[in-house]
Amino acid sequence: MLDTLDPADPDFARDPYPYYAQLRTTGPAARVALANGTEAWLVTGYRQARDVLADPRFSNVPPRAAGRPKPDSPAQRARGCLARHMLNTDAPDHTRLRRLTTAAFAPRRVDALRPRIERLTAELVEEVAAGLAREGTADLVDAFAFPLPVLVIGEVLGVPAADRADLRTWTYRVGSPADALPAGAVDEAWTSLHSYFGDLIAHKRRIPGDDLFSALIHDASEGGLDDGELLAMAFLLLFAGYETTMNLLASASLLLLTHPRELAAARQGGAGAWAAVAEEALRHASPLEGTTWRRTTEEVDLGDGAVLPAGASVLVVLAAANRDPQVFAEPDAFRPARYAAAGEGGRGRATPSTGERAAPHMGFGHGPHFCLGSRLARLEAEIALPMLFGTDSGMPEFSLAADPALLPYRPGLLVRGPRHLPVRATPPGRT
Repeated sequence: MLDTLDPADPDFARDPYPYYAQLRTTGPAARVALANGTEAWLVTGYRQARDVLADPRFSNVPPRAAGRPKPDSPAQRARGCLARHMLNTDAPDHTRLRRLTTAAFAPRRVDALRPRIERLTAELVEEVAAGLAREGTADLVDAFAFPLPVLVIGEVLGVPAADRADLRTWTYRVGSPADALPAGAVDEAWTSLHSYFGDLIAHKRRIPGDDLFSALIHDASEGGLDDGELLAMAFLLLFAGYETTMNLLASASLLLLTHPRELAAARQGGAGAWAAVAEEALRHASPLEGTTWRRTTEEVDLGDGAVLPAGASVLVVLAAANRDPQVFAEPDAFRPARYAAAGEGGRGRATPSTGERAAPHMGFGHGPHFCLGSRLARLEAEIALPMLFGTDSGMPEFSLAADPALLPYRPGLLVRGPRHLPVRATPPGRT
């Protein structure tokens, strides 16, 4: 067992990969001690990660030992309600809940959002360009990577624009270790989210809109969703709908800013090259650092000496699996060329290039727990990156305005991305 792991440690949050690489030397799954006094098994091997995510012996119902025990309170009751979403359930409940939401994220419906996403992106790029021209600096997270997916998911869910900043704050807090935030901040966030979504559901029951959430509220198929399921579904769709996409956009932007050759290649390669950038960013800087916690219902032998006892708390670390050297050539290198664009005209999901040893990454999970919103996130990235970095986008040349090794990252083991990404306008002729 390695030294105690503290997910709230800023240094670990900034660069967890050396720890995962060291952990992997002990085997594809290892038992670690967490700073909150509990123990857990972290799965870092690619093959084992895929196996765990598809194995019914790993229950999705959160293990009680995954976090510090807390007394009963309004905040804990709110948390318990919102956390009963489909990622924290097993079949048959998981199957029913997933089926009810799958239609909403059908390829046809997601692709129909392209014109609206293009307009929203163009407006944001214009605002960022104006800010750079006026101030000389900008924060790409606050000015671009955050507002774009929030605007998109806000339209999908019918969340009023005036409420989106509060929702961002609350979801950021509930996804962070309590030790990394002011006292009471996490509890306040859980109660605020519960109250907000309760009011939103009541409003949409009276006055339904043409958004996805209204459709879910009024869908009576398979008995429909009860109020508790609707609350949990609202939280999941919001959290997964913008948090991972924000981190993907921020991380991809940082990678392009620190890899000028790859940026030049993307500018010359067209739509397919930008799709490859998005895929490699998903692998290299997984916006989902880890999946939701799992619990073994019996002893499980993952092979290579990794035998997990019954009742063990288990976390599949996607960020580590996506850098498994047994699967990915040069796993720590950012090489979009390892992916080739699929689909007519270079559009569509990028896939591993011919001759590449790498298997498909697990940036959005795998198997029955593959993210339903992954197509929407990819669509946003493939639209946003060329508009922000393309030579004909109207953006002035800009460069990173901070040491990338010192940028603050989101703490925790769930999602990962830079919290800020300061850039400065670059004078013509300079890089």
